[in-house]
Amino acid sequence: MDLTYTEEEEAFRAGLRAWLSRALPQLPPKPDPLDWPGRRAYDTAWQRMLYDAGYAGLHWPEAAGGRGATPTQHLIYLEETEKAGAPYVGANFVGLLHAGPTIAAEGTPGQRARWLPPVLRGDEIWCQGFSEPDAGSDLAALRTRAVRDGDDYVVTGSKIWTSHAEVADWCELLVRTDPDAPKHRGITWLALPMDAPGITVRPLRTLAGSAEFAEVFLDEVRVPVANRVGAENDGWRVTMVTLSFERGTAFVGEVVACRRTLAALAKTAKANGSWDDSAVRRQLGLLNAEFTALWRLTQWNVSEAQRGGGVPGVGGSVFKLRYSHARQELFDTAARVLGPDALDLDRDLTLDRLSSLSYTIAAGTSQIQRNIVAERILGLPKGR
Repeated sequence: MDLTYTEEEEAFRAGLRAWLSRALPQLPPKPDPLDWPGRRAYDTAWQRMLYDAGYAGLHWPEAAGGRGATPTQHLIYLEETEKAGAPYVGANFVGLLHAGPTIAAEGTPGQRARWLPPVLRGDEIWCQGFSEPDAGSDLAALRTRAVRDGDDYVVTGSKIWTSHAEVADWCELLVRTDPDAPKHRGITWLALPMDAPGITVRPLRTLAGSAEFAEVFLDEVRVPVANRVGAENDGWRVTMVTLSFERGTAFVGEVVACRRTLAALAKTAKANGSWDDSAVRRQLGLLNAEFTALWRLTQWNVSEAQRGGGVPGVGGSVFKLRYSHARQELFDTAARVLGPDALDLDRDLTLDRLSSLSYTIAAGTSQIQRNIVAERILGLPKGR
C-alpha cells in the first residue's frame, strides 16, 4: 500500500481545510452532554452542513448517495476534521457507521432510496437493537420473537444497551423468526420505526452519569415485512456485515482523536513535572508507537474494504481487539499524568477514561474478537 499522497489528494485536503475554516465558526455552542435532544439537534445540524457541502457519506458508493471517495480521501477527511475539532457523527453514529452501510450493501434499491438519504442529510437518527438482557456476549442467543402475520411481523421481546434509543427514529433490530432452527440460522434483520405502538424506552444511566443507552421493550409491535433487510432467517449473515463495519471502520475517527489526546498528554506531562518520571515517558512512547501502528492498520483495513466491495474484512477484529485495550491504557496513563485532577468529572479526559472501560465489551467483547482472529485468520479449530 502506497502511504504517500498524490497531488489530487493534497488538493482534496486543502479544499477540506478551507471549508472547515469557514464552516466551524458557524456552529452554535455545544449543548450539555446530558441533553440528548439538544445533542441530536446539534449533531444533525452539522450533518446537514456536511451534506450541503458534499462531504456527507464521503466514502459511501455513489449509488448509495455518497461521493464514492477513495479510502485515502476518507482517511484525509477523518484526519482533517479531527485536527480542526469538528463534531464527529455523534447521536447518529448507528445510522452513519452501522445501519446505513449495511443497507447500502444488503438493501434493495427501494430500501436504499428510502433510508439512506435521510441518514446522510441528518433528517433521521438510528439506534441499534442487538443485545438482550439474558444473552450476555452471545448475540446469537437472542430471544426477541417476530411472528409473520400477513404483510407484518409481530415483534415481542426486549433489548438492552440500545444506543440513543431515546432520540432515534429507526432501530436496526435483530429478531428470531424461526425458533426451531439452529440459533445462528433463525435470525432476521429488521428496520423498526421507533414511533410504532407497543415500544417502551427506558434510559440507562452510565458510570459517567450520561444516559446514551436504554432498555427497549417491544410488546406485539407490528413491523412491515418490507422493512426486512435480506431474506427471512438470513439475518445472522446480514448482521456480520453490520458488525464488520462496526469493528472495521466505525472507530477510525477515534484513533485520530486518541493520537491528539496523546500529544496533549505529553505536553501536560512536561508542564506539570510528571515527564521527569522515566516510567511515564516510556509509557507515552509505547502508546505513541501503538497508535501509529493502529493508524497504519486502519489504512490497511480501509483499503481492504475498498477492494472487497466496501465491506471490511476480519482485519477489523484485529483492530477492534487492540484498539479497545490501547484506549484503556491511554486513559490510565492520563490518570497517572494528571494525578488528583483525574478525579474531576468536569474534565473530558476523566469522562473518556470512564467510557473507555466499556470498549472491551462494546461491538463484541475482546474474548469474541480473539475467537474470530483465532478461527478466521489463524485457522485454528473452534473451541469446544
